[in-house]
Amino acid sequence: MRVISATEAKQSLGMIIDVAQREPIIIQRQHRDVAVLLSIQDYEKLRGSQVEAFNIFCDRIAFLAQERGLTEEKLKALLEDDSQ
Repeated sequence: MRVISATEAKQSLGMIIDVAQREPIIIQRQHRDVAVLLSIQDYEKLRGSQVEAFNIFCDRIAFLAQERGLTEEKLKALLEDDSQ
């Protein structure tokens, strides 16, 4: 993974966009990592994997709640009690 300074990123935006199509680029400010530039394809893969992981998490929580006796009616009552 390539690392460049924020100054270099500003001066060479077109070039780093081209490089980002092949590999992610870390942008540093004062020798600290502050951003990553990556291709839209890499971003979509990353975002998709996070959505998938979140859906698996939600399914697991729903399963555990149902296993412990939570029903739609109980959930509705809990939410109504909380809003008062």
